[in-house]
Amino acid sequence: MTGQPISALTVLAVTAAIVATIAIGAYGVRLARTTSDFLVASRSVGSRWNAAAISGEYLSAASFLGVAGLIAKYGADALWYPVGFTAGYLGLLLFVAAPLRRSGAYTVPDFAEFRLGSRALRRLAMVVVAVICVLYMVPQFQGAGLALRILLGWPAWVGAVVVALIVIANVVGGGMRSITFVQAFQYWLKLTAVAVPALVLTIAFLGDRHELGTAAPPTVADRTTVDVTTDVVVQVSQPLAVVVTGTLDGVAVDGPVALGVGEHELGAGTALVLEAGAPVPVVAGAPPDGAGWLHPGWGFGEAHPLYQVYSLIVGIFLGTMGLPHVLVRFYTNPDGHAARRTALVVIALVGGFYLFPALLGVFARLWVPQLLITGTSDAAVLLLPGSVVDGAWGQVLAALVAAGAIAAFLATSSGLLVSVAGVLATDVLRGRVRDFRVAAVVAGGIAVLLAVAVASIDLSRTVGMVFAVAASTLCPLLVLGIWWRGLTPAGAASGLVVGAVTSGSAAMLTAFGGIDGDLWHGWPQVVVGYPAAVTVPLAFAVMVVVSRATSADVPADVARTFTRMHAPERLGVGRDRERDL
Repeated sequence: MTGQPISALTVLAVTAAIVATIAIGAYGVRLARTTSDFLVASRSVGSRWNAAAISGEYLSAASFLGVAGLIAKYGADALWYPVGFTAGYLGLLLFVAAPLRRSGAYTVPDFAEFRLGSRALRRLAMVVVAVICVLYMVPQFQGAGLALRILLGWPAWVGAVVVALIVIANVVGGGMRSITFVQAFQYWLKLTAVAVPALVLTIAFLGDRHELGTAAPPTVADRTTVDVTTDVVVQVSQPLAVVVTGTLDGVAVDGPVALGVGEHELGAGTALVLEAGAPVPVVAGAPPDGAGWLHPGWGFGEAHPLYQVYSLIVGIFLGTMGLPHVLVRFYTNPDGHAARRTALVVIALVGGFYLFPALLGVFARLWVPQLLITGTSDAAVLLLPGSVVDGAWGQVLAALVAAGAIAAFLATSSGLLVSVAGVLATDVLRGRVRDFRVAAVVAGGIAVLLAVAVASIDLSRTVGMVFAVAASTLCPLLVLGIWWRGLTPAGAASGLVVGAVTSGSAAMLTAFGGIDGDLWHGWPQVVVGYPAAVTVPLAFAVMVVVSRATSADVPADVARTFTRMHAPERLGVGRDRERDL
């Protein structure tokens, strides 16, 4: 992966984003007094403010960096990522937001107990929420390490630890009350940081009259050195003369090499020099030329591309309904009507944001195609402005993007940490403010240790796996719990276990390098990489079948519970669940 000189403006922008985050969080700390403040901001956040805060925490590193990188690499099929990330809120709006808020619960495990009256199910849901939140924090911290290594030259683990410490400090200080102010500010910062460069580069693109759909592979404009940071297999579409220092196809090389047509393996730590005008090899499985890149059907670099796309759509659309840090936000609304209005505003805010990473992905393939050689292309948004716009204005754009990237890591990580600290404090500890703070420190520490220890893959791919886990566990619990009277504690627990084991195993295998060997190529490999199309229907089916078999255990007060979730507040049939906190 190519680097860039460290700019004083970039250092200033990153520092300003961090200082602003800490300062706004400190202001929120002054208003946080009770456990309700820490968990749900005392249910007093208005819909517009809440929508900005939800958008701020939802638009993660995967959105700010990963979407553009995947579009640059895989083209039209990768557009399903921003579409799915946005459309998932439509499902939330229609099926979950208002009934969930009317339940009066504090957390998803609290909802599980409210709906089915089972303490055991509550504890199981708590474990699932904790796992999802920790898994989701890992790519945020990894992305922070990547960004700060590129922007400031820090080792990747240092960047991950620094961001983790800031997030933990903000959450420990004021919980939900504190981060609500922070995340609303960070949404507008991220939108500005991605929109301004995208619009400037659009003007440059229109002025240069580039063509996107040619049959030629992407080329570099100048002599370029690419540093490969992870083992990667690339494909070469025409004979190519390069200079390699490192490992090529398992052999140590130091000098000029002629790469033949086909696939070649580059080892981590290898430097590859491309001369001006040279065609750029791309990661194996990605479209090698502009025509293929514009045409859907390539998938994401493995077998059965159509299945990959459908499974991705299922996982992202339904996974949004199961993300704990998104769900907990609807508990902060004053009532169900405000929760539904919040979800509607979020669709507009998130949909508007995703227009710009898509543009940057297109421009990255044109202007920084050398990133297609590396196993990850998440640096595209960071490197693109300075590569296209020369001089001081290029540095300003690069600094703005850097500030937005830091905001992305901080906002999402904060929301996740509040969610996991909330369930641990109320379900494992005694539910006091001190317990919330201890849980935040422990959960944040575990996440940053995993971020340093586990190999990093494309941010959106990693986040897509977490969405698949959420879609296979909490989504069935919420949808069936809200809309089907026949759900039983045994059915819900069985579906949670089956969904968590199947999707979680696939996520862990992917995180540790996937499955290798001739026996596993084809369907086994692609289902592990994109499990949602299998694990989500399986989890729903298990919940329904087991509930039918244990129909005698349907809670006796199910009619009252459904009335409370679905009747408008003005009828006065519901009230918030109060806990001894």
